[in-house]
Amino acid sequence: MKKIGLALLVGILVTGTVTSACAGPFTWREARQQARIHNGVSNGSITPGEFMRLEAEQARIEAHRQKAWSDGVMTPREAGRLTIEQNRASRHIWRAKH
Repeated sequence: MKKIGLALLVGILVTGTVTSACAGPFTWREARQQARIHNGVSNGSITPGEFMRLEAEQARIEAHRQKAWSDGVMTPREAGRLTIEQNRASRHIWRAKH
């Protein structure tokens, strides 16, 4: 009984680690982009209109990320698409701040 319980616990821990490792880069990058946006608003380099546009773009990226994970697996194609969207959003943030 202890072996089954231990195996189950290890399986749960490994699954959680793999899932968080896969989701990590995208969520970390989204958080970093949000910080850049809020920093730009606080120092006045991003106008309220630009802020709304950038926030809407971030919300779309988050919705796409959630949809990609909705079946429990993010395919390389979905991951590539998210990377392209985040690169574009990063350029938009840079342009709004400069």
